[in-house]
Amino acid sequence: MKYVQLGNSDLTVSRICLGCMGFGAPTPGSHTWTLSEEESAEIIRCALDQGINFFDTAMGYSGGTSEEFVGRALRSAAPRDQYVIATKYTPVTPTELEAGVTGAQHIRECLDASLKRLGMDHIDLYIMHMWDYLTPVYDTMRTLNDAVRAGKIRAIGVSNCSAWQIAKANALAEREGFAKIVSVQSHYNLIHREEERDMRPFCLEDGIAMTPYSALAAGRLSRLPGSETTKRLEQDAYARFKYDATAEHDNVIIGRVAEIAEKRGVTMTEIALAWLLTKVTAPVCGATKVRHIDGPVRAVDLELTAEEIARLEEPYVPHALAGVMAQRPWQKQAE
Repeated sequence: MKYVQLGNSDLTVSRICLGCMGFGAPTPGSHTWTLSEEESAEIIRCALDQGINFFDTAMGYSGGTSEEFVGRALRSAAPRDQYVIATKYTPVTPTELEAGVTGAQHIRECLDASLKRLGMDHIDLYIMHMWDYLTPVYDTMRTLNDAVRAGKIRAIGVSNCSAWQIAKANALAEREGFAKIVSVQSHYNLIHREEERDMRPFCLEDGIAMTPYSALAAGRLSRLPGSETTKRLEQDAYARFKYDATAEHDNVIIGRVAEIAEKRGVTMTEIALAWLLTKVTAPVCGATKVRHIDGPVRAVDLELTAEEIARLEEPYVPHALAGVMAQRPWQKQAE
């Protein structure tokens, strides 16, 4: 395993981050394909054994039980200074605001609840799960800065946002002397490369780490279409929402991943992640079986040629924004 500094923070992370959305009590109508606590702990131990020290979860995963499973597994498997834990909070809701709960109060309550579920006294990377349009940026950054000063979090991240939003938040933080956003977790992989328009150039310019989710497109980059099914492929409606509309174009790229994998004698997972590792700091890779750890770990040492990279990239066509980013709530506010 190789390690790298996480953006402008003092955190050292493995080049692969283990995504923990698959761990937690099954949630009817949502994450019905998640693993039991025993299965989750086995995968986490395997990840640690192979040098992964970076783990990503969220309060929104399986009603918070993902944080509970991950916290217990990590605490029993390794000393606290040997792993980096990231978790995410969701934005304040209109219902909370109507009840008199401010955005700042919401952040504080979410943070304390996550610390309790994890069973830890601090979180290494605390991430806004999606941009909070209902809380003034000043209030968000001040509240997160207070948590950094209090020792509850070490660094601040954000997910599902635009480059201009990070730039705005960090400009404010610089002016006020607040802790800045050091990482972004966005939707980026070989068949969804829209982050290359603005976000990646911005992050390279400002030293912000990219830790993209859906690194393997919910398994689509790990196998040829129709060659294998999984519980998640069958039941994850959100992933289908993100990828089904572009499947015809995407399958051309997936075919090239398979072609290069066969020539190199490696898995498709290794090829897809080796490509992504040339672009980002540490992709977030989920695992629902112990063997799913092997491919991402091997990808860290796999170097693609310039010709292979060009062949993988050549068929890509622009995609519409998908998932959370497709909702564009700022447009609704402007109407």
